[in-house]
Amino acid sequence: MAERESAESVTRQGNPRKPQGDAGTEMLRRMNESHWEVTGWALSLWQFAVADRVQDIGCGGGATLCRMAEQVPDGHLTGVDYSPVSVALSRETNAEAIAAGRMEIREASVENLPFEDGSFDKIITVESFYFWPDPQENLREVRRVLAPGGRFFLVADIYQNGALSPATEEMAAEYQLFNPTKEEFRQLFERAGFSETVVHTKEGTSWICVEGRRD
Repeated sequence: MAERESAESVTRQGNPRKPQGDAGTEMLRRMNESHWEVTGWALSLWQFAVADRVQDIGCGGGATLCRMAEQVPDGHLTGVDYSPVSVALSRETNAEAIAAGRMEIREASVENLPFEDGSFDKIITVESFYFWPDPQENLREVRRVLAPGGRFFLVADIYQNGALSPATEEMAAEYQLFNPTKEEFRQLFERAGFSETVVHTKEGTSWICVEGRRD
């Protein structure tokens, strides 16, 4: 019980919406571990090309970038986060790839991504969509920087499926998580202009991976 209360205290102080301070760094290190399984499931649905240009929006502690770097040995990866604490830890986690020129981590918001149209072959966001300030417009911005034929993966370990536990519903309310249903996700992607939307879920979990393709 004491350990759980300590973790909850770190999360509140660290601010999952925009990680801050030492508590934010500790929270992000924990998230690198706690998000490992759902991220691995989502990445297993994805076929990488060795030279892909890949972006991670809301890159947090940098673990997802580190995993994807193994899949694109001749490509380039870009992490984006609007939290300076997240940017610092992502850079620490991926120091070797950054030094080799294979990766960069930038402080920026999904509201205004500092990249030209069609800059990326693949884009992913893991456990960050809950906090996007304007989900519909932000998805349009993601589509803008996605190359024709490119794919965007939105990954979350909960979605509104009518079967979330009371504790999870309470947590979602406490942190004001934007948590759509499968159909609402599909509509958001279609309105954002994605030409094809596939919603993946994993039986026995509340995990969701929404895949959007740009023509």
